[in-house]
Amino acid sequence: MRIAICDDDLREQKQFEEALRGWDPTRSAEKFLSGAALMEAAKTQPRFDIAFLDIYMPNENGIEVAEALRKISPETGIVFVTTSREHAVEAFSLYALHYLVKPVTTEGIVESFRRLTEFRSRHRKSITLTVGSERHTVFLDKICFLESDNHTVNVSLSDGRVLKVRMSFKELENKMDENFLRINRGIVVNMEYVMRIGTDICVLQNGIRLPIAIRHSTAVRAKYDDYVFDRLSERKDF
Repeated sequence: MRIAICDDDLREQKQFEEALRGWDPTRSAEKFLSGAALMEAAKTQPRFDIAFLDIYMPNENGIEVAEALRKISPETGIVFVTTSREHAVEAFSLYALHYLVKPVTTEGIVESFRRLTEFRSRHRKSITLTVGSERHTVFLDKICFLESDNHTVNVSLSDGRVLKVRMSFKELENKMDENFLRINRGIVVNMEYVMRIGTDICVLQNGIRLPIAIRHSTAVRAKYDDYVFDRLSERKDF
């Protein structure tokens, strides 16, 4: 297991190591004094299983470091370590596992690894996409929709980014899961982001309007209705 601690204070790093050994004497962490150093190490295999990030570092913000780490290694569990809870909401918007207030304790580390195990048990699916010379690993649940564009596919993400992937539309569509629905010849939407489906228009939660193939509108609506019903059933524990 690869564990990372990113903190510019050597004393805090030492205290973290002591707390970690209090949980498991055989464990050790790779220590980094800056987010830049962590990013370089994060590019190597195997990926970090978990990273403990200090939010307040000289000339760096741990939230921004976490955002960069998410792009490189979305499967890495992130735990924020700080002296206050000021950025707690931002932290959890990044799917952070936990938010520890210093000094870090063995109990806090134990809880972080418990949450990591729970996170992995959900089997959150991801895909690696090539954009130019860069490779991006993204969670399927962060993809809003796919749209064919000549010989590329535009992959629109929930954070507003659009990745232009040189791959056949059909090939990429086959890599999606059951939450995705084809509404037109070159458009597939993630139903989790759909706000409304009409006769000829699909409206997403971000306001984007996508055309529905008229001849398939009845089937599209039926599949979306089934999806909504299933989700409601899950939430009500029917």
